[in-house]
Amino acid sequence: MNKKDSNSNQCALQSDQYDTITLAHGGGGKLTHQLIENVFQKHFSNQLLNMLHDGAIIQSQYERLAFSTDSYVVHPLKFPGGDIGSLAVNGTLNDLAMCGAKPVALSASFIIEEGMSLDELEEYVRSMKKSADADSVQIVTGDTKVVPRGKADRLFITTTGIGGIPKERNISPENIALGDAVILSGTIGDHGMAIMSVREGLEFELEISSDTASLCSLVETMFSVSQAIHVLRDPTRGGVASTLNELAESSQKGILIYECNIPVQSVTRAACEIFGFDPLYVANEGKLIAVVKSSEAEKILSAMKNHPLGKNAQIIGEVVDRHCKRVVMKTTIGGERVVDMISGEQLPRIC
Repeated sequence: MNKKDSNSNQCALQSDQYDTITLAHGGGGKLTHQLIENVFQKHFSNQLLNMLHDGAIIQSQYERLAFSTDSYVVHPLKFPGGDIGSLAVNGTLNDLAMCGAKPVALSASFIIEEGMSLDELEEYVRSMKKSADADSVQIVTGDTKVVPRGKADRLFITTTGIGGIPKERNISPENIALGDAVILSGTIGDHGMAIMSVREGLEFELEISSDTASLCSLVETMFSVSQAIHVLRDPTRGGVASTLNELAESSQKGILIYECNIPVQSVTRAACEIFGFDPLYVANEGKLIAVVKSSEAEKILSAMKNHPLGKNAQIIGEVVDRHCKRVVMKTTIGGERVVDMISGEQLPRIC
């Protein structure tokens, strides 16, 4: 029985009589409205959302807008360093930041499996609010659906974001030029290995914590010292290797990277060795790759290192006139090897 109190004299249609999600919470009636009011509106409250309109009408000062959407199906829902709530907000904010955009507003859609704890759901909603507040962005509209037991993995979240692009910014793979420097903002593989370690029940002397974070403030720090940023990408699924291959393919140029310059935490490297993964292919959720004009690279790198999310940033490679549409790595022993795009599903359900 889902009720907190089975007293037949109490109204069974009051959401505060339930400690888990029921199908009735998704039926569009009183329980749906009470769920929206007592969980989502309670934490996301703002002028636009509180209108409870079918959508949000937003005024913007920007001529160009970036628009991005993504769905989050991570398992487990909570992991060292974050949870599905923070991941959903940070992931969409990062997609906007990679366009050079400043976030304007977010929407959030929830698919909730019948039987999920209301307290746990509210925990993830609070996490979303905290992540959104960190970048002064509001969640202004959304949707909620409830599905029967076994039809979802407890909770799926889809977030959509709109951001404004300042006139002076032009982020596109078409801008990549020979000699450009490739900068990585920090250690790689932490998110994917944090998820896998929890999933497989492995413990290390040092905990592997997800790097999930919004990169908006780091990107603004970079642009504050130079506009010579040609491309920004966050290496999520498929990791650094797949992201660099996408850039090489779209720019029709070669990218040479240096293994000795790629930062990997020792505990993350150890976890990768246990699972048989290459850190270059493991997902990240709080790192970026920037392709910048070579003459501005050191200035941009210095600014990044003065930011908490860029303290381990490194120049890891360059755009070259050979290896057309390919990524090649100079190994620590002096040889070269081709770094292909990921060929299969290496890490399921990590974002």
